[in-house]
Amino acid sequence: MRIQVLWLLILALWITTMARAEEPAGEFVRIADPYIEIHTGPGSGYPVFYVAERGEEIAILRRKTDWFQVRTRRGKEGWVHRDQLERTLTLAGEKIKLATVTLEAFSERKWELGATGGDFGGAAMLGLYGGYAFSRNLSAELGLAQSFGNISSTYSLTGRLVAQPFPEWRYSPFFSLGTGYIQINPKATIIYPERTTNQMSYVALGLRTWLTRRFIFRIEYDYYTIFSATNDRDDNEELNGWQAGFAVFF
Repeated sequence: MRIQVLWLLILALWITTMARAEEPAGEFVRIADPYIEIHTGPGSGYPVFYVAERGEEIAILRRKTDWFQVRTRRGKEGWVHRDQLERTLTLAGEKIKLATVTLEAFSERKWELGATGGDFGGAAMLGLYGGYAFSRNLSAELGLAQSFGNISSTYSLTGRLVAQPFPEWRYSPFFSLGTGYIQINPKATIIYPERTTNQMSYVALGLRTWLTRRFIFRIEYDYYTIFSATNDRDDNEELNGWQAGFAVFF
């Protein structure tokens, strides 16, 4: 249980860190238009409570979709839409550049880092993975996972190739072939069980979708074959599983 809680804390910290990496860090800009409207919240439905005039300086605090939280030199804090903020200038007099993440950026990503949770042969599973795209249709991933069962727990290290036939789709299906090693740790109270490390292979079919900014959600079904550590008999084990999780891409 302590290990599961630690995994969840690491996952929460990692997602928070990646989200903050996309946010501006207090950069000041100067208003070039006659004025900009500052809303009480991140949406056009929130009322305008302050109008900042040309020449006034505001600090960009953070971003939420196409709305930016700002603070004026007078301490007024609210939200400005991207359309108005794009027409402001840096303190050096240059036009501000706001990063834009589009569906095209999702389909042309090179790196992907994510965390997943799911089921491995009836046991709860948590995992981390990293991927690199050779092209829009083909990528490689390296994963590390741990399962927590009543009879045994496992650690696995895997590598796989992932094919994505429709990278331009927002809801993009994929399939993959992978292999790796799994360490099985049986649980027993009377006799000390034998710990084994076996090779395994698996196939997966899944769906990946772009959520917003650089965030991805993915879900997949996996079919595993764990090869016996002995060569004199054929007692390979076959397991089903699934996993879902979130990732960021670059």
